[in-house]
Amino acid sequence: MIFHDTTLPGVSEIHLEPVSDERGLFARSWCQKEFEAHGLNPRLVQCNLSFNFRKGTLRGIHYQEEPYQEAKLVRCTQGSIYDVAVDLRPQSPTFKRWHAVILSAENRQMIYIPEGCAHGFLTLTDNSEVFYQMSQVYHPESARGVRWNDPVFRINWPGEVKVISERDRTYSNFDSVQCTC
Repeated sequence: MIFHDTTLPGVSEIHLEPVSDERGLFARSWCQKEFEAHGLNPRLVQCNLSFNFRKGTLRGIHYQEEPYQEAKLVRCTQGSIYDVAVDLRPQSPTFKRWHAVILSAENRQMIYIPEGCAHGFLTLTDNSEVFYQMSQVYHPESARGVRWNDPVFRINWPGEVKVISERDRTYSNFDSVQCTC
C-alpha cells in the first residue's frame, strides 16, 4: 500500500500495489503494522456496506461524538463515488476544511478518515457500492451530522444531488451545532 498525506492532518489517500499475473491481480488492502507506522488508528471493529441504486445519491455528512468517535477506511467496490472528509476538530489547523477524492472500483483507491472528521459521499454512477471499515461500533445516540451544502464548508460537489435521506437533508448548519468532535 502507498499512503499519501492530504491537506487535512490524519486523512490519507491509500493506493493499493497490485501484483498481476495470468490469473489476475493480488493486493493488500489492510495491514495493522503499516497503518500504525503511518500514525493511523489500526483498530477495526466493524465493517459496513452501502449499496446505492442511483447516480446522484448523497450520504452524509456524518460523524459520531465523543466518546464514540470513529476512524473510517472507505473503498468503493462497485461504481464510483466522490468521497469527502470534513475536519471538525477545533484545534486542527484545517478546522472546517474538506478534502475529496474519487473512489471507484477501477482505481481501487481508499481514503482513511480519522476520528474528529465527518464523512459523506456522492455517487457518480448508478449501482455504486461502498465498503467501510470502522474503528468504533456504531452508537446511534452519538450519531450526528451537518448539512451537505453548508456554506461554512463550501464543498464543491461534482454533480446534482438527486437522492438524499430526510435526515441528511435536514441536518443543521455546522455553526449551530454543539460538536464534541
